[in-house]
Amino acid sequence: MPEGPEIRRAADRLRRAIEGDVARDVRLLLPALAPFERRLRGRVVASIAPRGKALLTRFEGDLTLYSHNQLYGRWIVSRGDAEPRTSRSLRVLLEGKRATIRLYSASDVAVLDDAGLARHPYLARLGPDLLDAATTPELVEARLREPPFAGRGLAGLLLDQGFIAGIGNYLRSEMLFVAGLAPERRPRDLDADERGRLAETIVRIGRRAYRTAGITNDPDRAARMKLEGFCFEARRFHVFDRAGLPCHDCGEPIERIEAGSRRLYVCRVCQR
Repeated sequence: MPEGPEIRRAADRLRRAIEGDVARDVRLLLPALAPFERRLRGRVVASIAPRGKALLTRFEGDLTLYSHNQLYGRWIVSRGDAEPRTSRSLRVLLEGKRATIRLYSASDVAVLDDAGLARHPYLARLGPDLLDAATTPELVEARLREPPFAGRGLAGLLLDQGFIAGIGNYLRSEMLFVAGLAPERRPRDLDADERGRLAETIVRIGRRAYRTAGITNDPDRAARMKLEGFCFEARRFHVFDRAGLPCHDCGEPIERIEAGSRRLYVCRVCQR
């Protein structure tokens, strides 16, 4: 499933393609949404913004298209008359002056007014967005000390969108490794230095993944591995998806475990 950095990069592409344009054509292929086609056609696409792992496409007036890619959804931008070659099922089409954007295969799509946005069950439970400028290490450190979060194991906490929205499976493994913390530990058992290091790492790794299209490895190491001919996947991560391969830092094999029914990768030497 795309995580916060990937959704924000998708929002960037869609904004460049259609934000500020009049939606000359609108097609909503889920039956429950069909009545909104006429209401949205001819309106300006006012903004496209990520919220956690969802996208909010706001139209002039009080209507917003909510979409969550989940596992299979994908936005595609095209220009001119060419249609994307894909076997995916079209869910949404928005045609502007500069480009047409299409959403394929997503099932979690809605058109909401402002009141509907406020009470949407996914949006209402989100914590601060990982990539918002207001999400600072100080804010994250304060949340780690809050009672709803302080007693929970880090492996589960980092996937809780109510803690910090936008962290998913690959970011969880990478953040815990870079912070040097075992996934079984809890915020209330960390000392002040460990808690501060984790908070700083969460913000830094999230922003690095956004800038680099998902590369969370140390920039100097990743650059060196690129020069040495390592494939992209080999140099992309510290530990994620590297079970059995040597840790970049200590050389011991990376271990894959299950945490919250999701795979998690750990170096038991570097993460204490």
